[in-house]
Amino acid sequence: MKFVDTKVVFREVPDRIALAINISNCPIGCPGCHSKYLWEDIGEPLDKNTLLSLIDANPGINCVSFMGGDAEPDMVRELAETVKESRPGIEICWYSGRSLEKAGSVIPYLDFIKTGPFIEEFGPLDEVTTNQRFYHITHTEKDPILSDWTSRFHKKIE
Repeated sequence: MKFVDTKVVFREVPDRIALAINISNCPIGCPGCHSKYLWEDIGEPLDKNTLLSLIDANPGINCVSFMGGDAEPDMVRELAETVKESRPGIEICWYSGRSLEKAGSVIPYLDFIKTGPFIEEFGPLDEVTTNQRFYHITHTEKDPILSDWTSRFHKKIE
């Protein structure tokens, strides 16, 4: 798995300061995608050591958000597990174009997940018509509980 760049962001995960890691080689190819450059197999390898170095280079973050990685969900899971084990207090988010069902194996290692492909006619997360969903995940002894936080992205009309 490769990443192209990173940014510290404030809107991708509500109430969190997140390190967004843009992952390339997206297999979904949504028409109207705003990040078509991530369709290509470009960038630098993203392994455990690189990920931990990126986290350490960005003090003040409290979340890591994998922006993509749909071509290698097992690697997303492995990297999320690494963060959980070695950087307690850092939450994990995955922006995936997959359905929630297809993201299932990664969910035990996540605190948040955005699911669904971008469908231009429905708009992005900040539109009430979006097909995409953003969930907060609470882990219990039994099963994870997913709370739909999508409405937190919707534009406020004044």
